[in-house]
Amino acid sequence: MRPIESSCMFALPLFMAPALQCSSQDRHPSFIIIFVDDLGYGDLGCYGHPTIMTPNIDNMADEGMRFTQFYVGAAVCSPSRAALLTGRLAIRTGVYGTTDPVGNRGVVFLQNSIGGLPASEITIAEMLKEKGYATGLIGKWHLGHQPEFLPGKQGFDYWFGIDHHQNGVRRVPSIATDRLNPSGEEERAVKRPWCSLYRNDTVIEENPDMRYLTKRYTDEALRFISRNKDRPFFLYFANNNPHVPLYATEDFEGKSKRGIYGDVVEEIDWSVGKILEKLKELGIDRNTLVWFISDNGPWLQRRQNGGSAGLLREGKNSTWEGGMRVPCIAWWPGTVPAGGVSPSLIAAMDLFPTFAGLSGAKIPGDRTFDGVDITGVLKGAQGSPREFIYYYINDKLYAVRKGPWKAHFITHDSYTPDLPVVHEIPLLYHLEVDPSEKYDLSGKFPGIVEELTREYEKQKLIRPVPSEIDKVMENQN
Repeated sequence: MRPIESSCMFALPLFMAPALQCSSQDRHPSFIIIFVDDLGYGDLGCYGHPTIMTPNIDNMADEGMRFTQFYVGAAVCSPSRAALLTGRLAIRTGVYGTTDPVGNRGVVFLQNSIGGLPASEITIAEMLKEKGYATGLIGKWHLGHQPEFLPGKQGFDYWFGIDHHQNGVRRVPSIATDRLNPSGEEERAVKRPWCSLYRNDTVIEENPDMRYLTKRYTDEALRFISRNKDRPFFLYFANNNPHVPLYATEDFEGKSKRGIYGDVVEEIDWSVGKILEKLKELGIDRNTLVWFISDNGPWLQRRQNGGSAGLLREGKNSTWEGGMRVPCIAWWPGTVPAGGVSPSLIAAMDLFPTFAGLSGAKIPGDRTFDGVDITGVLKGAQGSPREFIYYYINDKLYAVRKGPWKAHFITHDSYTPDLPVVHEIPLLYHLEVDPSEKYDLSGKFPGIVEELTREYEKQKLIRPVPSEIDKVMENQN
């Protein structure tokens, strides 16, 4: 299905109506999105990893539905998060960058950023808040750290987490002078700490101890769920792990055969188990839809400190499959069939209209959305309501997928200094036969190439709104 104008979005009620009647509870369902950072398609036991032990996530898949062809909206953090929360591609929200020195890497909000997700954008939290939902964010925001862009301005009643991605051991000073860092090596200071821990709009710690964030996040998430057990709620649990630098608590450090990366993933698995256990304990599991998703593919350049895309090609910051196809599990006892494995073509933007339908919320009528309602898929329907997947780096369209066919018009391996390669005749892959994108079939199927080229040219006609990520403080180098 194509992106549709929201004025006709609720031509979908026939698709949504069964879900509105399926719950025996009197209230609308609650929603939890567990959104982890840089986890690869091949990093979980239920997705085939041989040594990272993830029994709780595997059990979540056994009790729910595992998706094999789920895509996020971008191959890097900030635009992926914006797409998830707004149901819109980054070219519509401005959460993309254009100022990379060679123009071939996905750009995110950095220390000198003064932009953010525009206030005019409507998030899942804002939409659900209008229906009386309690809304909470636990974890990483990364959609603008200036006061006017913080989560409280985007519909979240409560936030405990960091505004950015995390700092390393060599922490940048928070004062505007030079000093020695803990390793004894001099670093130039910047005007703000690399990582601030917030409770709502207040910084409660600068440069918090990263070893304990997963545990602290989990404790906060459990308290949020308990506080709101008697009303519908939306919890966006955005753990900044397993993004580097990697830290685990004493209970997990040194325990995984996969090294510190495996330790971190196994602690995430513990966290997921605690969330599901709490829902069951409170008796609200059958009225809560929980998603587990990664924000993009693995950061391969980090070698053993990065993850694996399994059989998929490449990783984070690439429009090869490993960059945007990610592990995804949906769990909703009594509604989502247990043990389901869905090959349906699904995107992170689809959660926005799906939550709208399940909650009875009204989708705004003044903008175009890129998501489609997937309630039928969640209930076990076969096929894919989505027609296309579009693969962007920044504001440039690199590839298009329709059904099993994917055409690459521009290719570039992640984080390399080489310039992107523009293909006069696009590379063509049949992803259901060749998910590793090894065998170019463009010479054998010119008709498919022509069809995808028409769609590519049509999609390129969408004019990107001005970039928010390009807005930076001057003289911060």
